[in-house]
Amino acid sequence: MTSTESAARPSNWNAPNIITGARIVATPFFLWMLLADGGENGPWRWAAAVFFVVAIATDAWDGYLARSRNLITDLGKLLDPIADKALTGAALVGLSILGELPWWVTVVVLVREIGITVHRLMIVHDVVVAAAWMGKLKTVAQSVAITLGLLPLASVLGPAAPVAYWANVVTMSIAVALTILSGIDYIIAFARNRRVQR
Repeated sequence: MTSTESAARPSNWNAPNIITGARIVATPFFLWMLLADGGENGPWRWAAAVFFVVAIATDAWDGYLARSRNLITDLGKLLDPIADKALTGAALVGLSILGELPWWVTVVVLVREIGITVHRLMIVHDVVVAAAWMGKLKTVAQSVAITLGLLPLASVLGPAAPVAYWANVVTMSIAVALTILSGIDYIIAFARNRRVQR
């Protein structure tokens, strides 16, 4: 590596990486907030829901920041999916602990997310699998479903509480279906790219 290349390479200590790292560090506190009220939908539950929404927003923001200012680093590529999966996993596990989400949903989503993330990191230098539209749609669906699951809307809707319940059921069902389908789509895309590169 020449000195010019070294100077051109962005530092790992840049704003997007610091934001991503902060999300990882704050995730255990998010889980604590979610569980602090013991499912009573008190102020900590609202705080957890707000934290999740803000964290999702910063995820989109630090990605845009890294791309627009040429601050993409290998460390950032490693930390970003870890931060995303840690936050999503903590939310799902917390909802399951509170008895608000079946454990099988949490297991299915986490197996898919962790499995494919680890696989991407393992093959990153051999086979490139571009992010597909279904994967991006899955991420949006998960974010919406988890946000609705975290927000204790039933406690404020009164007679209309069943609407919130069914909204949670429908959005989470869509998110789980897209999680499974996008996982299958990723495997097919990987196998196809590997054949082409061989």
